[in-house]
Amino acid sequence: MNIPETGSAAPGGITRLRARVRDRWDELSASERGVAQYLVSAPAEQVMFASAQQLGSATGTSNATVVRALQRLGYAGLPALKRELAADFTATEAPDVRLAKRIAHVGKDLHKICDEVFDEAGERIDQCRRLAETESLARAVTVLAEAREVFCYGVAACEPAARHLARALGRIGRRARFVGDTGFTLADPLLWLGQGDAVVIFQPGRPLPELTLLVERARAVGAKVVFVTDALSETFGDRADAVLLAPDTPTGNTNEALTGLIVADILLLALTTLDETSAVEHSHQLNALREQLLAPGEQRVRRG
Repeated sequence: MNIPETGSAAPGGITRLRARVRDRWDELSASERGVAQYLVSAPAEQVMFASAQQLGSATGTSNATVVRALQRLGYAGLPALKRELAADFTATEAPDVRLAKRIAHVGKDLHKICDEVFDEAGERIDQCRRLAETESLARAVTVLAEAREVFCYGVAACEPAARHLARALGRIGRRARFVGDTGFTLADPLLWLGQGDAVVIFQPGRPLPELTLLVERARAVGAKVVFVTDALSETFGDRADAVLLAPDTPTGNTNEALTGLIVADILLLALTTLDETSAVEHSHQLNALREQLLAPGEQRVRRG
């Protein structure tokens, strides 16, 4: 098989893709070979912005065949391949240049914009489901269930998932706080982290220096660590009590927190079922407090 050396991405993701195709060519079916040939022949930007359905149409196969071909090549799914290709552009192109290319690809067609966002969101969610490991989730649930207090850490695009988890834990009767500090200000909330606590860190791929401090502090005081991540599983896996995989966005068309929020909801529902009585009681108290914050007229409408 002839693997072309064309492609606009810098060496990295595309090079690894070609190597995988060469190494596993004999293991692929005829239709999977068609997908593989297309992936190594098409411009990397074109693959990075394509959905599984679009790749299936381009190769005369189906989105299911595309996913199977990628899995045979050693990828967890299309978002995993896209992430590798996107890393090449992140390393070689400025953010404004990447944004300009993304805008040029999508254009101004609202229907196409909707398709792009829904397709990528669906792909990330599907991959998140495939990567979900019951054992890892069980360990994470145990860590949170036994925690005296849960520190939920997330910055920038990861902040919504961390805030959501902290707030929702409180609503089912578990002590939790959101932490989103960086730099010197992170030292303040870390003073309150102690034995029996847990830290849940939402960070898909960027190894921020704050993450190392969080993990080291947790270990020093006897707290446990749960990582919700994509590319950092190997970096922090041996220092975390549980690592939950949440695929990142390969293009920037969907929010980083999307799959992190889903993982948070899985943890929350699992914890709710562990102590249904407490969860129901705290929900009742929350609604009672909310009623007191409504104006008298609004209360009558609600009760009516």
